[in-house]
Amino acid sequence: MQAKSAGSFKNKRGYPLLFLEKLNIQQVRCDVLTIFPEIINAYLNESILKRAQEKKILDVKVVNIRDFASGRHKAVDDSPFGGGAGMVFKPEPIFRAMDALKEDGVPRRVVLLSPQGKPFDQSMAEDFSREEKRFVFICGRYEGIDERVNISIVDEEVSIGDYVITGGELAALVVIDAATRLIPGALGDKNSIEDESFSWKMLDYPHYTRPSEFRGLKVPQVLLSGNHNEIWLWRRKEALRKTLKARPDLMEKIELAGEDKKLISEIFSEEID
Repeated sequence: MQAKSAGSFKNKRGYPLLFLEKLNIQQVRCDVLTIFPEIINAYLNESILKRAQEKKILDVKVVNIRDFASGRHKAVDDSPFGGGAGMVFKPEPIFRAMDALKEDGVPRRVVLLSPQGKPFDQSMAEDFSREEKRFVFICGRYEGIDERVNISIVDEEVSIGDYVITGGELAALVVIDAATRLIPGALGDKNSIEDESFSWKMLDYPHYTRPSEFRGLKVPQVLLSGNHNEIWLWRRKEALRKTLKARPDLMEKIELAGEDKKLISEIFSEEID
């Protein structure tokens, strides 16, 4: 049987993969190092991220770190030097996994998901969505990863919040999801990104759909008016209201226009009344 040329392989939309790669299309490319690949794959195979992969907007390779562990039991953790509770992720499997990835010569930006990392936010998501290098997301477990991994391999540590979760898999998926949805074509409606929380540097406005009245609760009349300018002002005002109440710290980062200051004055007046 004659082998197919690289250009003859096609994705689900029928476009040759080699052709797509030459177009320099903006995409998120990453390798995820984990001992639980099923967690990553389960999320990647649904909804927006699944479609993003089919469109070649997202390219993910999931690497099982345990495949690079030694011994009969493929252990990836050991007790900490100096004593203490819990176990520590061994360095050898991660180093070997990275060595295998580097064989293709592709430049990479290595990120360790860690509570000690820089807080992940929308501006970082935008930065990640524009990155030309291929990412490596290392998902930690146990009490932590041997510090020699951080010293020798990791370019930066990223945290999704000031709390502790069981492993880095959920954090990696948060980062991948947030960055991917910013790529043109990832969402069905190009206006969706502009209307989301933090695209205005503030919280999102309230959303309503049919029916217009449910159990005595009515949709604000302005949303039924068809007046797009009034609808925009209402949404902006309600976004400001939510931000002032729930995340006043964000107000320092928002560049307020003259119209915003008027809306804020109205909000304060309404709250007093």
